[in-house]
Amino acid sequence: MENQTFEIVGACKINNEWKPYRKVICAPNEIQAKERTFADIGSKHRLKRSYITIESVNVVAGE
Repeated sequence: MENQTFEIVGACKINNEWKPYRKVICAPNEIQAKERTFADIGSKHRLKRSYITIESVNVVAGE
């Protein structure tokens, strides 16, 4: 199965303030893209999943 490119838009709570983010993730499907986003932001900023929200997941066209 080929990987697709997804654009993930959401917000994460850092220092009692919700900060927006936009990430581009390569994954085989939308569920895996969400999981990789949680894992990446959580490990980088030491956040639990309850402090990370995902507002939209879009497939990036043109590859």
